Amino acid sequence: MAIIQFPQDMKWGAATASYQIEGATNEGGRGQSIWDTFAKTPGNIVNGDNGDVACDSYHRYEEDVELLKELGVDVYRFSVAWPRILPNGTGEVNQEGLNYYHRLVDKLLENGIEPMCTLYHWDLPQTLQDNGGWGNRETIDAFVKYAEVMFNEFSGKIKHWLTLNEHGAFHFYQIILVCMPQETKICNLLHKFLITCYWLMGKR
Repeated sequence: MAIIQFPQDMKWGAATASYQIEGATNEGGRGQSIWDTFAKTPGNIVNGDNGDVACDSYHRYEEDVELLKELGVDVYRFSVAWPRILPNGTGEVNQEGLNYYHRLVDKLLENGIEPMCTLYHWDLPQTLQDNGGWGNRETIDAFVKYAEVMFNEFSGKIKHWLTLNEHGAFHFYQIILVCMPQETKICNLLHKFLITCYWLMGKR
């Protein structure tokens, strides 16, 4: 029986999502996301649980990086909370939010762990959702501007970027199972996501 081995240059990693681990939803100038609204709507989440504290990674990121180093990972894929960078989805940039991610990325690099950044892991700023969310073409423009802020801010530090996390799953759970913050028709949303990816390809 043949023994299948991983390539010698295989990189091992771990991954998280901002809403699942950061907490500090009302700290550091962060705006509200659709997950904040959804989780705090009575009847949506068992026991009324929410991400206000979560794993408290916003305050304990140094411990988290130590754990990653102990695990021996080469890469850490994390997502950025869009409303922590642009509290209203567009407009003024929240420097305090950028500073948090700089501290995280610097700590990863100090420990020999390569940062890999996901720009969108389903936490759309609530202000954009109030204006139609991904069903509104203006959300694409807002996302491109948000991405440009991140690309410019972390140029040289972050070499690998992911745009939209599992957009197929996002819409499946959201539209079909109705267990996530609601949007509009799935084909329309997938179309908007694909346009967003197209625009971003020209930015990198």
